[in-house]
Amino acid sequence: MSHSVLNATPSAAEIIRAQLDLRPLTAGNIVLVGLGGIGAIFAQQMLVFLAGLDEQFHVVMVDGDAYAPSNRYRVAVPDYDNKAVAQAVYLNDLVGRPGLHIRPFSAHLTEANRHEVIGEGDFVCLAVDNHATRRTASRRLGELANGYLISAGNDGVGPGQRGTYGNVQVYGRINGQDAVGSPLDRYHPEIAQPADKNPTELDCMELAAAGAPQVLFANQMAAALMGAAVWRLIAPPEGERMYDEICFDVTEAVAKPRWLSGPRRACS
Repeated sequence: MSHSVLNATPSAAEIIRAQLDLRPLTAGNIVLVGLGGIGAIFAQQMLVFLAGLDEQFHVVMVDGDAYAPSNRYRVAVPDYDNKAVAQAVYLNDLVGRPGLHIRPFSAHLTEANRHEVIGEGDFVCLAVDNHATRRTASRRLGELANGYLISAGNDGVGPGQRGTYGNVQVYGRINGQDAVGSPLDRYHPEIAQPADKNPTELDCMELAAAGAPQVLFANQMAAALMGAAVWRLIAPPEGERMYDEICFDVTEAVAKPRWLSGPRRACS
């Protein structure tokens, strides 16, 4: 067989790349907010995916917390450092390549820094454990002409909660209009009027009490469904709208998309 025939055979990455519209991921930064139980799993898989594509990507990893030994039951801890710094160093070593730019932002997303963290055209992947930060991210995206937000979360184990339920929400803006999914707080009053606080507003005792035990497999499911939402946005099925959210429960082995802001089928 000649070298020309061998070279003409597309690689697996090239075959996959041919299906994709990567403009949502390249218009601005890819901003990964929250690198705990869900975010650490998602970040690794997302960066492996991006590394396999021959494109320029700018990834910002955002978290103001540091890993602790107590996190090891649910996170493969790369270093006991600030989470954004630890993951940026680890993932750059793991999958770094020219054109895949990874940098940390070692602070929590807040109302005060939201303009610095999330900018025009950004693709935001949010994996935090409080509604106050979800509201901040959603409202910041609503200020942009173009951008996307995918948010994932799940219940911790507590009174009346087995920690296996969660959801993934999707929101996108195109040319100054809400065009994909819906703002995170539109159908979720617990986000519109959060009973919790941003981590920067909690004292040491409140921080210690704020966390609930998390089920690793629920975190894995949430991270996987975040990836599924990314895939649907860059390889959309013809004639169908993006869902507003996916609800899942690992005990029931179920994940169901929900169209809340419009019918599943797009208007012709």
